Amino acid sequence: MSTKLYTLFAYRFVVRSLIVCILVATVVLSGCTATASPLLAVPQALSNPDKEPGHKQGPVVEVIKVDVVDNPHLFVFDEAPVYDDGMPAHGNTFMTMGYIYPYGTLNGSNGVLPNGEPEFPDKVLGKWICRGWIIGDGAHAEAGAMAFTTQYFEFGEEYGYATLVTEGYETASYNQPFARAITGGTGRFKRARGEAIQELLGYNEQMAVNLRFEIRVSQ
Repeated sequence: MSTKLYTLFAYRFVVRSLIVCILVATVVLSGCTATASPLLAVPQALSNPDKEPGHKQGPVVEVIKVDVVDNPHLFVFDEAPVYDDGMPAHGNTFMTMGYIYPYGTLNGSNGVLPNGEPEFPDKVLGKWICRGWIIGDGAHAEAGAMAFTTQYFEFGEEYGYATLVTEGYETASYNQPFARAITGGTGRFKRARGEAIQELLGYNEQMAVNLRFEIRVSQ
């Protein structure tokens, strides 16, 4: 065989080998790409969990603003322990009830009549119940925590129809908002959680407390 023919056959062999290698590589890469695509989609889906089927959105927050005045005729406490002046001391238990008004109704010295009836009966939104324990300096406290209580906000005329329950401190400090925990409720508030921001506005002539609330309900 001549040198020219040998060179021609060798050249064709090399070209065919290269073509075969290219075809094989193309098939392999195509298969790898098809396999890799679903795997690449996993971290993309995890990076945006809001788009995953069945993902729960964050809690819906409802803000309820109200004022509260208690009925001094319904404020009662245990016979002991008390101070020499008869006011409840640390460890005493008590309870009271009052009226829920629209936010901004109270000015720090109004809300209930001398006979215990609401001063603004047409504005009453519901009933307020508070029970708890006197702590620290109690009724003699001039600032800071004076009690730890459970509060019930009963909206509507029927007991249990729509109730919010909070737990937290009572303070003797005026116009200083602080947070209480929302621990539950009934009716539309049966899954309620969140915070109730409470502020002491003052007392009226009958020593009925005026309170202001911004209740941030998460459900």
